[in-house]
Amino acid sequence: MKFAALVLDFDGLILDTETPIFEEWQATFRARGHDLGMDVWQHALGTHGTYDPCAHLTELGETFDHDEMRAAMKTRILARCETMPLLPGVRGRVEEARAAGLKTAVASSSTSLWVEGWLERHGIRALFDTVCSRDHVERVKPAPDLFLLAATRLGVAPGRCVVFEDSPNGIRAARAAGMRCVAVPNPVTCALPMEGADLVLPSLDARSLREILDALGRT
Repeated sequence: MKFAALVLDFDGLILDTETPIFEEWQATFRARGHDLGMDVWQHALGTHGTYDPCAHLTELGETFDHDEMRAAMKTRILARCETMPLLPGVRGRVEEARAAGLKTAVASSSTSLWVEGWLERHGIRALFDTVCSRDHVERVKPAPDLFLLAATRLGVAPGRCVVFEDSPNGIRAARAAGMRCVAVPNPVTCALPMEGADLVLPSLDARSLREILDALGRT
């Protein structure tokens, strides 16, 4: 089958925002004498609303102002994200897709403000035909809604879309949408199983887009 579109996740796939988010919450838990492991945190990856670290701390007996903590956390995370480059291969693979006439989209469980802001900051927003965020759907990943919306906006059948994801929740969403999925784990998700992915790469820089699509065509 000839593929017609690429749909990329954002957090952890285009920009490694997941590392500072996890590490800052880990540090906060540690400072209060608690552990925050991947066995718990994995449920927050690639989705929204399934895990609340403030509520978790409260359940552990901590008393604090939730809004104040979230605001302080946002400041620290933003400061770290502002120093980050795009993950290796992101620009190259998307530029190859555009040159080959493929449609391109971002589909993220984060907000439009968050995703669009970083894409503009790194000068790659124009490389994408559309950006779908949790502001646009009722259900985020692992539900297929974001990917199906991207396919609709691009005018491409789901079966002709290739998704690039970094988390199990994202892979589940891609499979539920009837799309092929390439998993590209990041430093946070590399220890998690990438079950359901058609192909797993160490980074987007590992192969050219042509090589990736050829590999998918053989599976």
